[in-house]
Amino acid sequence: MSAPSLYWTLIRLDPIAGCKREVIPAAKTFCQTQFSQFVSEGTVPDKPIQRQLIQWSRGEESTDYPEFSTLAQLCLRCFVSRQIEQVCVQLEVKFGNNHGFNRYDLFTFVLTDLGVDKTPTLTQFTSLATDILQTFDPERASLTTWTNRLVKQHRELNRFLLEQGVYLISDWAILNDTTPNQLSRIYREFYHLTDREIQQARILLKSYHSIYRRDRISSNQTGQCALPTPAQLQQMADQVYRKTNIRLSPPDIMEQLQTLAQRLRDYRLSVRRGKLPSQSLDDPTVSLNLHQPSTIDETEQLFLTAYRQQFVSCLDQAIQQVIEEQRVQLNRKKSEKCQQFIVALRGFHCQGKSMADIASLVGLKAQYQVSRLLKLKQIRAAVRGQMLNCLLECIVDLAKACTDPEQIIALDHQIEQVLADDIDKMIQEAEIEAELKNKKAALKSLFAQRICQYIDRFDS
Repeated sequence: MSAPSLYWTLIRLDPIAGCKREVIPAAKTFCQTQFSQFVSEGTVPDKPIQRQLIQWSRGEESTDYPEFSTLAQLCLRCFVSRQIEQVCVQLEVKFGNNHGFNRYDLFTFVLTDLGVDKTPTLTQFTSLATDILQTFDPERASLTTWTNRLVKQHRELNRFLLEQGVYLISDWAILNDTTPNQLSRIYREFYHLTDREIQQARILLKSYHSIYRRDRISSNQTGQCALPTPAQLQQMADQVYRKTNIRLSPPDIMEQLQTLAQRLRDYRLSVRRGKLPSQSLDDPTVSLNLHQPSTIDETEQLFLTAYRQQFVSCLDQAIQQVIEEQRVQLNRKKSEKCQQFIVALRGFHCQGKSMADIASLVGLKAQYQVSRLLKLKQIRAAVRGQMLNCLLECIVDLAKACTDPEQIIALDHQIEQVLADDIDKMIQEAEIEAELKNKKAALKSLFAQRICQYIDRFDS
């Protein structure tokens, strides 16, 4: 529920006051006429009001008045301007004092609506509010949530915050996105910790992944990562105890996870200010910082687009090579094993069948025989190796088109490590998904989807 005035008061930049609140009479009259019952009560239900305004603004619902679209969009722009302001206020409260900025510093990046009398033409820039409304889907999120997300993902705002030492990502998202191999490298090369400390941190991170990320995948959660639940923390503590014989309470686990996340956050802040990529190259919000400043947006986007395409291409090549090698080996032993292998691959990845169902389908007596036939861990490891070789052969050529070749040569080792981290993350997701497999549905990971696409060429 919101105050009706949020839908007719536009907040925009002001060179003197920093920001200005402007009541828009046309928007106020429109709201009072179309939603008179709610307005008279002093509060309006946001979800149905926003859904109706979106339909009118996009012409999805016919009316007798052509101005409905413009007025509805104006009301939504007013509401969005308030939400943008609130995100900036929240960032100021949370980080401003310690990092030396205020809300007005942030307004210049995101509070970019020109106002009622200064609507930009098609050849001019598009305000953030317009981008928010164009991409908003009222069936998937509230307008407040969507605005919050896009403000915090805003490229220029994030660059400014990074310069002030603020990295907008939750502890749990950082942990979720860090592989054990990445952690080892960071702790060894950046923090110079001992092997024992690194091993303990790896065990903690693996326990977090096996519980938290498993639950997130199994429940199809997307978007912001929530706090681990007490039950999840207890399960992590149990896993840590089994592997280290060290008994920790759920609060102890929470504290250690937050310490781990803070170290990773500090590392990412450091490398983002330098030349090393700090996240997956496949993340379109990540800057490689290898390009000339005047062309960074264009060259970065070109590189990332080419990289994503090459990533899938190398995955396809690796899957084909590994599966074909396995088929040749099986065919040398017994020809029927080769056909059983393809049927079992399809049943597991594409049809959601259990190992018992697959055993019956291919004429084997026990589930363990299917596991021996498929050798899923070996397949994933072999695909990983083939992918890394493939990407290393092409990625330098891609990057040379975007930056100075000497910089690429200097970063050769780091690039290889980032590629390995990207592939490891994909493989880990496939492993977790395989463990949690829904017996009634095909697997959804990229790895499984590309296997299914390849084996579609074989007759079942």
